[in-house]
Amino acid sequence: MGKQLPEITPKLQKFIEAQKIFFVGTAATEGRVNVSPKGHDTLRVISPNKVIWLNLTGSGNETAAHLLKNDRMTIMFCAFEGKPLILRLYGHAKIYHERDETFQKHIDLFDKNVGSRQIIELDIEMVQTSCGFSIPFMDFKEERGQLNSWSEKQGKERIEAYWEEKNSKSIDGFETGILE
Repeated sequence: MGKQLPEITPKLQKFIEAQKIFFVGTAATEGRVNVSPKGHDTLRVISPNKVIWLNLTGSGNETAAHLLKNDRMTIMFCAFEGKPLILRLYGHAKIYHERDETFQKHIDLFDKNVGSRQIIELDIEMVQTSCGFSIPFMDFKEERGQLNSWSEKQGKERIEAYWEEKNSKSIDGFETGILE
């Protein structure tokens, strides 16, 4: 059944790299808990105890707001095909924006995307596996192209205006740091 590990093993790294979706969980000290699904090829294993993911522009920016108040984060992967497995990465995260050196250091690891909003780095304290026996089989059909098409159509200037209007505060009114 489940195991707790101090780091991502090579076998688990291969599993992570094969996933089409992952889920990010964060919570400030007050307010709502947030769980966000993330798709596209936006996560990289940097080392056995560090992953980064490219956060694309979306309708909210809860993860960023939560991490400024409480840097705990969990990333979860589920096997929807093949051998059953649920994998969780627990740790503490930092947010980097285009204005930050660390963002610039890592952005070339990802496909160019006008909607690139932040890079989030998770320092992993514990890796946990569990059975995944109740997770259904689901076939991957294809990535949705709407977000990338929308971002391209907006262009950089209109994306930044969107950030100011829709991404500068969380649903609980917390600052996200996007415009500093």
